[in-house]
Amino acid sequence: MFTTELPHFTRLRRLRKSPATRTLIEETTLPRSALIAPLFLTDVDAFVGPIEALPGISRWTLSSILFEIDRLGQRGIDKIALFPLIDPEKKTDVGCEAWNEHGLIQTAIRTIKAQFPDVCLFSDVALDPYTTHGHDGIVSERGTIENDLTVDALVRQALSQAEAGADFVAPSDMMDGRVRAIRLALDAAGFSDVGILSYAAKYASSLYGPFRSALNTKLSFGDKKTYQLNPANAKEALREGREDEREGADLLMVKPALSYLDIIQTLSQSLDLPVGAYHVSGEYAMVMAAHQQGLLDARAVFHEHLLSIRRAGAHFIYTYAYDLL
Repeated sequence: MFTTELPHFTRLRRLRKSPATRTLIEETTLPRSALIAPLFLTDVDAFVGPIEALPGISRWTLSSILFEIDRLGQRGIDKIALFPLIDPEKKTDVGCEAWNEHGLIQTAIRTIKAQFPDVCLFSDVALDPYTTHGHDGIVSERGTIENDLTVDALVRQALSQAEAGADFVAPSDMMDGRVRAIRLALDAAGFSDVGILSYAAKYASSLYGPFRSALNTKLSFGDKKTYQLNPANAKEALREGREDEREGADLLMVKPALSYLDIIQTLSQSLDLPVGAYHVSGEYAMVMAAHQQGLLDARAVFHEHLLSIRRAGAHFIYTYAYDLL
């Protein structure tokens, strides 16, 4: 007998019965257009090649990085972030090589943009690859990080990268007021079209070890807890994001990603700017180590991890897993 009564339970599995039905209602996607590939560049022959701490990732020379960028472009990845490993002889206490107009990164930006004008280049603004002590700022006689002197140096670094042709400068240092100072300097110098990707919520994490190995940098004293965020704090990250939004940032970054999905969600829901995440070296290296022991399928795990980052609200993701998706 026909009845209009609804069944007492719903069969949600009807929407999972095939790949076609599953993708029909898929809420989160992971397009390659959302990925930014971090690439390591060096002018030291001894460091060229595979990075032991990051399986599958290499350091490139200025000539070989062009082939890698071309290869990535053919795979649909047209956004690159550059990180330098410079000759240790060029490092100083204040990191002045960071704003050398003929420096490694500045030369690379000009070379890459000349050959690949449509590639979107993000250039890291931080002093730690250039300092003898490994900190992201200038150290005072008391052994503390000088905020305002560091900001002055970061402005010079950002201007040199903008002059070379960077699409975005990406201050990752966590100094107070650096976004405003960089924005004002860029605009005054005629670089109003150069964007700022601010690492608004960069936490003092234990997951950066492989990255520091890739850059051959280490701290000669102390830690970075006086300027990077306390992993226990969430409201502080929102304050940082609001300040950077007011100071003129175009994009915001949360770093690391997987341990801070709540922060990604909070910032993406509370602020008007696009929010991205850095799927950091430690997050990548742990999965690769398990994969090499046959415990996990890295490709499947990375897809799940990056989907979770996107589901939390990230518009874009820096990731070393770009070849495994």
